[in-house]
Parts: sequence; structure tokens; C-alpha cells
Amino acid sequence: MKKNLFIIPFLFLSLLIVNAQEMTNEETQPVKWSLVDSINLEEINSDLKPGLLTMDMGVYFPSNFDPAFKKVTIQQIINSIKAAKEIYASTNVQINLLWIKTGKLDPKYFSIQANKIPEVPETEYVNMYQNMYRHPAVLGEAAKTAFKSIVEPHPDNNRTLYLVVLQDVFMPFLTVSEGRNWTSKSVRTGGLSFPSYSYVAEMPYTLRGVITISNLSKSERARRTVAHEIGHKVINVSHEYRDINPENEVFAEGGLMVYGNGEEIPSGVSGRWHLERLLLSPFLYRVNKEGEKEWNPDYIEGGHYYDPLYEDKVIYFEGKSKISKDW
Repeated sequence: MKKNLFIIPFLFLSLLIVNAQEMTNEETQPVKWSLVDSINLEEINSDLKPGLLTMDMGVYFPSNFDPAFKKVTIQQIINSIKAAKEIYASTNVQINLLWIKTGKLDPKYFSIQANKIPEVPETEYVNMYQNMYRHPAVLGEAAKTAFKSIVEPHPDNNRTLYLVVLQDVFMPFLTVSEGRNWTSKSVRTGGLSFPSYSYVAEMPYTLRGVITISNLSKSERARRTVAHEIGHKVINVSHEYRDINPENEVFAEGGLMVYGNGEEIPSGVSGRWHLERLLLSPFLYRVNKEGEKEWNPDYIEGGHYYDPLYEDKVIYFEGKSKISKDW
């Protein structure tokens, strides 16, 4: 009798474990992608030249979005990639479009929350990048599961940029509500790059090339959005430009990395080393005489803004108080 009493709970526990494993497997079922054959990759990549630094990019465009979603089309994606090619051509860096694929994505991943709600606000004692290094963003569990089902396994996963079209990607953040009180808010993003300066080592290594695109419908978004989001990834900076220190939102003219119409990727200390940081990006490679890719060195400390990879190609600036100094 005692043996039976022991066996029953054991069987029940085993069933729970098996059921949990089945649920996990179901959640992470990979999307069955197929190439969009109508895309003329040869024409799109006709700008590529031998010997130049290159970044590889693939596009995942789900085929079963809600009928009301019309913020992004395949043609808009192609146009934006062509515009990004033009913008980065001025730096002698080129974009190699590998493919555009389509397939049915689980509808629960059409809209996701990018990261977990931050726990520690930024204060004046250190600057934005230093605070992000100490308290990096953490990818949300649903977002992680979604991206694992979307991005196909490949030896170059950690070096490839993936444009993932989704209906909505919300990014929670902390902001001052009043006095010395902070509150959490969420912004609806048109594009989100999940950059290393923010996520550091919290972004799964094989998913660190993911960039989501959710809105290219406006003329001001159509040309710059893809290039701008690529910049967050490969220049590895936030919204900043020349004498403008980084913020979550910066509206100004001139630079690619601020909101506006600018496309400049400036160089030198006066340009906050944007060009130099781009040329050091681990997402770039050259093809050698044997036809093999020679990748730039990888990050040394996960890719935070002050990662030793960049040596002196960084800007040190003071933190900024979000509340009254007399709190």
C-alpha cells in the first residue's frame, strides 16, 4: 500500500513535467519561413563592391497579420533598405540583403513588450550610458520566445542583422511623475533596435541582431527609420549628435541618430566618434581573397557604450538630474 501511495504522486509529478515540456516546446515552435521569390536580390544588391566593410541583413515579414495592419509593406521595407544603403554608402560601409522571408507567425506575437519594466531610474550621479551598464534592459520573456521562434539558427546569428516586422512593439521606461516620484510608461515604437549599449549581455547572444519595424507609413519614417535603427545597433549609441548628449528622445537636425531629417554620420570627437564606432562594429566584415568573411573583433564586455573595443572612441559627460537638486 505504501508503494502505491508513493507511485501515484510520482506519476502525477512526471505528468506535470511532461506537460510543462510540451507547453514550452509549443511556445518555441519555429516559424516555417519561405523566401519571397518576387524579390530581385541581385538588383537590390547591385551596389555591393568587393573589399568594403559589409553588414548582412535578413528580413522576416509574417504573412498573417491582422487585415487592419497596413503600417508596413514589403515594398516599403525594400525602399527603406535601399535608402539605408545610400546613407551608409557615404561611410564606405555597405548593406548586403540576404533575403526577405514570409511565413505564419503565432498571432500572440504580433504585439509584444520589448523589455521588462526597469527597476532603477537614471539619476544625476552617473550618465545615461553608465547607468545602462549598471542596470541594463532585460528582454521580456514573450519577446524572447517570439524571437527564438522567428530567427532561424545559423552560425552567424550573432553577427547578422534581422529586420523583424511586427504590428506593435511597446517599450516600457521610467520617467519622473512629480517631485521625487517616478512612474513607468510605455512607448509605442515604429522601430526598435535592442541595442547593446542598453541591453549589454542581457540580450541573448544569438538574438542580438534583431531590429523590429512596425511603422513605415509616414514619409518622414520611410527613408530614415531602418537606417536610424541600424545605427543604434552598429554605431551603438542612443539619440545624440555632436554637442547634444544622449536622451531617450532628441529632436534635432543634421544627424542620423536624432529624430529629424538628418543623415550625417559624423566623425572625430566633435562628431562623438560615430563614424569610428561604426567602422569598429562586430556586425561588419570584409571578404578576403579566398571569399571568406573576416569579421571585426567582437565586444569585450558585452557591448556597453564604454566597451574596451572602442578604446578612446567614447565621450564622457556628466549625469543629468531628472528632478530638483533640492529634493
